[in-house]
Amino acid sequence: MSDQFKRQAAERAADDVQHGMRLGIGTGSTAEFFVHALAQRVRDGLDVIGVPTSERTHQLATGLGIRLTTLDDEPELDLTVDGADELNSELSLIKGGGGALLREKIVASASRQMIVIADGSKMVKTLGRFPLPIEVVSFGLEATRLAIGKVLAELQLPQKLELRGGAGDPFLTDGGHYILDAHLKEITEVQALADRLVAIPGVVDHGLFIQLATKAYVADQDGVKTVLPI
Repeated sequence: MSDQFKRQAAERAADDVQHGMRLGIGTGSTAEFFVHALAQRVRDGLDVIGVPTSERTHQLATGLGIRLTTLDDEPELDLTVDGADELNSELSLIKGGGGALLREKIVASASRQMIVIADGSKMVKTLGRFPLPIEVVSFGLEATRLAIGKVLAELQLPQKLELRGGAGDPFLTDGGHYILDAHLKEITEVQALADRLVAIPGVVDHGLFIQLATKAYVADQDGVKTVLPI
């Protein structure tokens, strides 16, 4: 049933795409529904060009006939459409469950607008139930982990950090970095946490997306709801 809701939200976002747009194209299961919906519109004559946020999205979009470019050639985008692991009523997000958070944030930041697509289970009152991905460099991993733990302790958050994939076979992002997943339960000071984490030298970025999304389409059994930041 969640796939049906994801598809409904994705198709609604695809309807917002206009002729000539420069698009950021997200990563993840919901974003893949958007890529398929966008490809159908392209086959029907829509002319757009996209910047994918991951190698996986690049391969899918290319295979479906969507014209692609890079941020070096198109550094300013009209719209990014992407999913979220969690979103709240302010349209603050947790992203990075698929490991593409850095490229997703770069692309979203280069866009005039960002539409989030999600099924209703992703809408929460308080962020943090989904583990927060923190992308880190491999050099000095334990020192970075310790520094993150200190920040979490100072903000009275749990210090449970897990290296994605484990020490024996750590997950690598498209940028060649590791991800530490922080199991925080509830994040009451979202901006403070975001600021403190990104100030740690070994942290590349984190999965808190703040003041980037301009609209969300959230689908459940009652249909597709439009959410605007309060």
